[in-house]
Amino acid sequence: MTADPRAALDRFIAALEAHYTAVAARRGEDDPAVDDAYYVLADAYEVYDEALAQVHGEATPFYLAEDDDDDEGDEDDEDDDEHDDDGDEQDFDDQDEELDQVDLSDGVSR
Repeated sequence: MTADPRAALDRFIAALEAHYTAVAARRGEDDPAVDDAYYVLADAYEVYDEALAQVHGEATPFYLAEDDDDDEGDEDDEDDDEHDDDGDEQDFDDQDEELDQVDLSDGVSR
């Protein structure tokens, strides 16, 4: 069965709105409504991305990071702050790589 990308997009947009509403009305740091909205949003995104791929052979520039229960010692964090030999910001090639994909889970409260 082929998914309808337009319907999946509508669901994704509604999930974005619901997530924002939950975050804006947060009742404490561990509000289960925010957690629920987060997971609904992640699911709606995956359905949209898959429908887009099935019907149009296209993908979004985003990905969902795998949930890691072990957040200790993330070696990638060290690479984010790299500077070249003269102390300037990281190389432009590194910045281009970072722009190729955007992690939707970064900076999002769960």
